Amino acid sequence: MRTFTHTRGTTMRCQTCGNETSPAISNCQSCGTPLDSPALSPGITTYAVRGMGLAAAVGVGLATAVYLLLALFPVARAVLARWGATADDADLAGLLRGVTLVEGLVSLSYLVVHLTTGALVMIWMFRARKNTDAFPGARPYLNAHWAITGWWVPIANLFVPCRVMAGIARDTLGRGRASVLVGLWWAGWLVFTFADLFRSVGAEAYDPVLGPRTTENLQLYVDYHREAALWNLVPALACLVAAVSLVVLIRRISAAQQARIERGTSAWPVFGGTAVPAPQPVSDQTVASLPDGPAAGGTIGA
Repeated sequence: MRTFTHTRGTTMRCQTCGNETSPAISNCQSCGTPLDSPALSPGITTYAVRGMGLAAAVGVGLATAVYLLLALFPVARAVLARWGATADDADLAGLLRGVTLVEGLVSLSYLVVHLTTGALVMIWMFRARKNTDAFPGARPYLNAHWAITGWWVPIANLFVPCRVMAGIARDTLGRGRASVLVGLWWAGWLVFTFADLFRSVGAEAYDPVLGPRTTENLQLYVDYHREAALWNLVPALACLVAAVSLVVLIRRISAAQQARIERGTSAWPVFGGTAVPAPQPVSDQTVASLPDGPAAGGTIGA
């Protein structure tokens, strides 16, 4: 069986990380993948991840933008209360009611976008994790179903998704290529989750309503929302760090996996001097399979 690892001069290119290494060495010095391995193992289903990855990345960006907008509402309330010191009571009350209405609509939008994005990210992680089963030399940490169930199991959801993502990144990009990004993403996500929960509990416990418009009441109202805006900085910054890291991870992993799948389904072994035609995918799932004899070809199954 002829191997299809790309060579240039006296070097061989690793199918996992793309590094060029001397053919005298059996394993890639960067990621440890055997250099004589094909891009894909035969007979294992692979999934298209580029489109799903793009949808997940767009969802993450949109959810982050809406959350950051929500974090600014205490600032708007504080500014209005300051302005209310010289405004008519009816005008101030109407403006504050308008802010409350808009905030409610934005909160509802955030909930919908957040849930939709969560589903997209889970599906993408599942597909990306399943693809690593077809990568020779991959050593997955956990079964593919943990890419979804890991988010829902209490306690396990504090570390399992990170483990799954770390394995996907390692087996797709090579050791150390994305470990910093995975760490930033998960640290940001945990800080965001707990800081936002703490902020929400505090807001439920005490949310002052502007009473009779006295100087003291206005100052209390302004001070409360100014402090709330400062508390919002922690989850907002953590959300931004987690989102940027996750989008970069999704884009890099999707591109690398898609390129590897295309290499694996277009470069097939030669038997007895006859080239086996490359199969064409018929859906977003690809099964890499080797022929049983000289007359058979690779097939793609859904």
